[in-house]
This record gives sequence, C-alpha cells and structure tokens, in this order.
Amino acid sequence: MSLARQAWQVWLASPPYAALTYLCPDWFPTPQPGLRVLAPLGRGLRVGILQEPTKAPPQGVELKALVWPLEHEPVLDPGTLDLVRELSTRHMAHPGRVLELILPRGLRTSAMSFSVEHPDFRPTFSPKALQTMTPEQLAVLAGLWAEGRMRVRLAPRRRDEELFVILAKDPPWAVRPNAVNQIRLLERLFDAGAMSLGAVRAVFGDSGIQAMKRLATAGIVRLGEPLDAEEGADEVPVCIPLPGEEAEALSATPEQRAALAELLPALESASARMSLMHGVTGSGKTHVYLELAKRCLELGRSVLLLAPEVALACHLWRQTKAALPAAEAYFSHGYQSPSRREQTFSRIGAAASMNRGPVLVVGTRSALFLPIRDLGLIVLDEEHDESYKQEERLAYHAKELAYSRIQRSGGLLVLGSATPDIKTFHAGQSGQLPVQTLGSRVGSRAMPEVRLIDIAGLKNPDEPFAPETLEAIQTALDAGDQIIVMLNRRGYAPVMYCMACEEVVQCPDCQVGLTYHKLRERLVCHYCGLSHPYPIPCAKCGGVTFVPMGEGTERLEEYFLRTLGHEVKVLRMDRDSARRQERMEEILRRFREGEAQVLVGTQMLSKGHHFPGVTLVVVANADMGLYLPDYRAAERTYQLLVQVSGRAGRGDKPGRVLVQTRNPAHPFWDFVLRADYQGFYNREIAQRQRFRYPPFTKLALLRLSCPADQEHLHEAMLAFAKALRETAKSLGVDVLGPAPAPMAHLRGRKRFNCLLKCADWQPIRSLYAALSRPEAMPGAAPGAFRLELDLDPVNML
Repeated sequence: MSLARQAWQVWLASPPYAALTYLCPDWFPTPQPGLRVLAPLGRGLRVGILQEPTKAPPQGVELKALVWPLEHEPVLDPGTLDLVRELSTRHMAHPGRVLELILPRGLRTSAMSFSVEHPDFRPTFSPKALQTMTPEQLAVLAGLWAEGRMRVRLAPRRRDEELFVILAKDPPWAVRPNAVNQIRLLERLFDAGAMSLGAVRAVFGDSGIQAMKRLATAGIVRLGEPLDAEEGADEVPVCIPLPGEEAEALSATPEQRAALAELLPALESASARMSLMHGVTGSGKTHVYLELAKRCLELGRSVLLLAPEVALACHLWRQTKAALPAAEAYFSHGYQSPSRREQTFSRIGAAASMNRGPVLVVGTRSALFLPIRDLGLIVLDEEHDESYKQEERLAYHAKELAYSRIQRSGGLLVLGSATPDIKTFHAGQSGQLPVQTLGSRVGSRAMPEVRLIDIAGLKNPDEPFAPETLEAIQTALDAGDQIIVMLNRRGYAPVMYCMACEEVVQCPDCQVGLTYHKLRERLVCHYCGLSHPYPIPCAKCGGVTFVPMGEGTERLEEYFLRTLGHEVKVLRMDRDSARRQERMEEILRRFREGEAQVLVGTQMLSKGHHFPGVTLVVVANADMGLYLPDYRAAERTYQLLVQVSGRAGRGDKPGRVLVQTRNPAHPFWDFVLRADYQGFYNREIAQRQRFRYPPFTKLALLRLSCPADQEHLHEAMLAFAKALRETAKSLGVDVLGPAPAPMAHLRGRKRFNCLLKCADWQPIRSLYAALSRPEAMPGAAPGAFRLELDLDPVNML
C-alpha cells in the first residue's frame, strides 16, 4: 500500500476541533483532500475533513482507522481548503473552528445511517456497525459504495431539530400574568428568534413544551420551518415581488455605460481584479451589478451577490430573479433553517462536481462559505456596512474573505456604496483601486434638499420635534405624500428614573440603564438580554413611581398616533417590530403600497429601500452616535445620515430631509448638508493620518475581562499590563491602555480595552500568543481572565 493510503491528517469539524492522524485502510475508497469522513474518537465518532497524506507514525504508535467516507467527491475543493488554512492562521484558531463556519450543522454531525442494497447486509445500519465488520465485509461494502448501492442517510431527523417554534404574533400577547412559563418562552422567542423543539426542551424542560403547546393552540406561536426556507430554487414564498420593485425597463445612463466599459474588460480578463463603485443613492448601482452578473454567466463563471442584511438581500434576490430568470440561482442567509442551508450547500457543491454550469448566489456574508466553484464575480453592495464583520465566535470580515476568494479564482470583486468605507476610498484615491463614479440619480431626479433644525431648546420628551419639523410633516401629509422618521434607538424610553430615590433602574450585570418597552411591558437590557416585567419595585428603595426619560422608536410611534389622529396610518420598523421575517415583509409591503403615510424606524430604514412616495425624511436626533468613543464615530454617522437622506425624492416629486440636532454649529454638518463625501473624506483622512489610525496603521483591539465580583484580581491585572507593555515594546507594537472599556461592565464581568498599533499584523499576533500563556497572568485562576483579539475592529465599545 502506498504512503498516501496509509496515513492522512484529518481536521475534526466538531469539538475538540483537533488535527489528528488516521490510518486509511486497504478497502477505503481513494482518499482525496476535502473529502468528509467518519473518524473514531474515544468511544464516539466525529465528522472530519481529509487534509493531506502525512508521514508514517513513529514505531510503536498504532493509528486508528477511518470508518467510512461520507461522499464520493470532496465537499471542499483545494481553494476552500487553502481558505481554511488562511483563516486559521490569520485568527490563530484551529482549522476545525473554521470548518464549523463553513459546513452546515447537518454536514458536521455523525448522527446518520447507511442503506445498502445487498442480501448479505441489513438494509439499514448505523456507523457503529461498520466498526464491528471484518475487512472482507468492508471490502464488499466498498464495492457497493462505488456502484452507488450504498448510501448515507442523515438520521430521520431529529424531528426536534427540524421543527421550529416560531412567533406568530407580535406583543402585546394575550397571556395571563401568572402564566410564567409561557411568558418566559415568548420573551426568549422574541429576543433570540425561532427555536427548535430540541432547544426549547433543553432550555425550558418539559414545562416549556407544555407552554409551547398552549401557545400554539392560542395561535401565538406556530410549529414549522422559518418562512424564508424556499421549497425550491425558483420558489421564494416570503420574498414576493413588491409593487414598484419590478425591474425597470430603462436604458443605461451615460455614467452606468462608462462604469460597465471599465468593469466588463476587468471581468473578462484572466487575472483577479477589484474595483470600487462609488454611486450616490438612486444612481442605479444595482443595474450595473446585474449587467456584470449577466455577462459573467455568459462566460460560464459563477456569481455571488452580497448584501449586508437579510432585508436588503431579499430585495436584491427579487431584482436578480426578475433580471436573470434562466440562471440556476440560490438564496442564502444565516436565518434559514438547518435543512435549507444543508440543501443549498449540497446543491451548489453538486452543480460544481457534475459540471452543470455556473450558478448565481444571492445572500448575506455567510454565503461566502458556500462551495461555489469558478467564481467570476463577487459584489458587496453597501460595502461600508459593519454587518459584513462577524464578531461572534470566529471574527472575520466579508470584504477580506471575498478578496481572498476572488484572488484564488481570478475573478472580479466589486465594492459598491454611496458612502464607501474610508479605507476603501483611500485605496481608490491613492491609485491602488480603480473607482467608477455614478454622481447622478437615474431619471434626472434631483438629490433631496437637506436642512438642519436646531432642537437645543427642546426639553420635553413628549414633544420630540421642533415647530418647523411639525409644519413640514403636516404639509407632506396634506399633499398625500409619505414620510420616513428615523431615530436610531428602539424601545419606548432608554432610561427609567425612580422618583423616590432619584436613581436610574440599571442592569445589575452591565450597569447600564434598562430600556422600557411599553408594548411588551418589560424593562430590557439591550446588552445581555436581562428582562424584568414592568411595573416592578425599585431595587434600591422599593418605590414604584417611575418617569420614562428619553425617547425610542416606540415612543415616536405613540406620539404620531396621538397627534395625527386615526385617519393617518403609522408603521414602525425596528428590531422589535420586524423581528419576524414575514412581519418585516408585511411592513415594507404596506408602506410601499401606500397603506400608511408615516414610517418610523431605526437604521433598518436607511439602506436599499425604494419608496417612490416618500418626499420627506426626518432624522429625530442626528447627534446620536457622533460623540461615541470610537475613531469611526463621525464616519458611521455621516454614512447613516446620507443613506437615510437617499430615501427621499426617489419618485416624481422632489425630496426634503430635516436633520434635528442640538449642535448645529459643528463643522461636521456642512458635509451632510451638501452630501459632500469628498470633503468629509479629506477632513477625516487628515485626522487619521495625524493620530495614526487606519489606513495608516494596522489596528487591533485587545479585550480583557474578569468576573466583576473578584476584586483580588486587581494585582493580576497590574502584572498583566506590565507584561503587555514590555512584550509589545520588544515586538515594536504601540499600546494604548489597558483602560476600562466604554462598556466597563457587561454580563457580570469587568471589561478592559487595549488598542494595538503596528505596521504589520504579525507582531500583533505574536503579542497575543505570548499574552495567552498562563504565566502572563500570575495569580489568576484558570478561566478567570478572558483575552480576545479583534483585528481591525468595527466595535470599540
């Protein structure tokens, strides 16, 4: 037997995520890198990925044998394996952790069975049965496997994992106050989304199942799959076309033709290319994307179109299906059911292995991990959006991942935005990146007029608008126009003030004010999820008289319902009202069809939506976010305001935007009023160069946390800070901190932030590796300190 068939390194795709060496038996079908296999570990089995043949073990070391392959062709191609290695190296994580991101859950589980068409074997048997068979029996099965007469079947699944408990109604719910189990389940579903039956049983026990049954009988929850799981590649029950959203039969504008004249040769070249499309809101960037996608498919190469959020991806999916109905197309995002994600993954992989031709995929950032072969085009629409960065589990940025994929496939990466990321635009300005500019709206529509409204004198939260704003709202309503009102804060009031002890009701674990949600009758921590019913006695004095301070979208909605009368319909779109996918679609449909004249919401309203009837946009409090302790605060605020301004005047009537601020003299507003991105960029880039922030340095955020109730760890913290500075100095890394994080307490832990600056990433990684050793934290119990490294952070809090 050759060495290649003797020993192979296998990456385990589930805990302990190790890279282990296994024996490849004589009867085993030809091993190939990227093939999924069953590997024994302890008393159980794990799914692993064959990586590469390895050297024979030392004498006396006995290898365990692989149990069985799980497909005939590798599920991961060599390019994807290289991507796994790259992400593993970049984030100092085991390859198995990366595989956990790439492979859907059903492709990582060993809960399966085998079916065989042969009289000498049982028709169905478990993987464990393979371990008890003789080599001769296994050789016979290998022949049957090659003939297609032995197949893998996932365990009759796990009904508990495939059936989901899904909210069918929004709060307030018709539930008795003493129905504690029902309320707990409803709050969990509202905060975290749909839960599988298995998860409900694991979290709430049998009482949770009984509560679920009562709620289902009452019609408050339902059992099934999330509604966004299409039954077929061409059927999308939730993403139905909305009025006014069909592909417009318009000829390309001169600017669009000029952009295509630059991008099409790049698409058709054999080398990897990247380009930035800087187009104002309403300039028709999507038309260019679809023309590029059409040409790429004609060249026989696959296409991936990405949007930062599910709502925008759904919108892009509708447009793509209308423009390219004949393409083999797939819609993918992280909120789809496990079976749907597995089905999409397998179908795309099969399309590549069977050489069926190119595929077109529309989705969110997770779609980058699909096994799409021969990618000719990747588009990141709204490329500046921070949703492209994943911060949970293994942190990665979709932009970097897309660049890596396109470098391997030799295609074209297009980054599109009306307000590009400063670093991306700097690359364009310095000649590192071609830039196509779309400076005018389609159809000769004018950009909306933007005005500042001074609200420094407004003190009453029940009167959130200046007289001039109220007059403009009434004028628009009288004309039959539609209005968007944005306030980037959900809930009714961010602070509840106790009149007895004059203290704010706080989360005990995060030491931040609890937000009042009036419809849910709850006080909620937006950071850890802690929730209390309201009214509730004050934890400090026992008082029961509270005053809600500040305003959220729920309070603005109540204001309009109270002041405008029943004849004016008002809708609200934020994370609370649009938590259910079908509810979000309903809100967008009703507003687009003119069933409501006012739409109140958070930043969910700011990007991608096309409402021709909107002539007025009001930003209720534009100062929010501008003064956060984050070097990107001004950039994010500018992007948000320009994007939401772009929702006005997209129809036949001109648009107006009223921006309410308490500091109208701030020089920042000049750029917003003129939608002057170039001027804003010039000011911002000069400041970043002066203070050495990206793109003029590599920046990482080191997060350190410890239990808040363990004061004795202070000495260990001082020792860690000393070791940090000494090691950083030897590696040439500049250190700012450690200092208490802006969110100094979170989930019962004290948090400290430390900014690391260096010309290259490698010294920063070396510093993190040195600090991760136990000796760097003397006197601290194992696990007391948590150390996290975020390369190029988007969240500084």
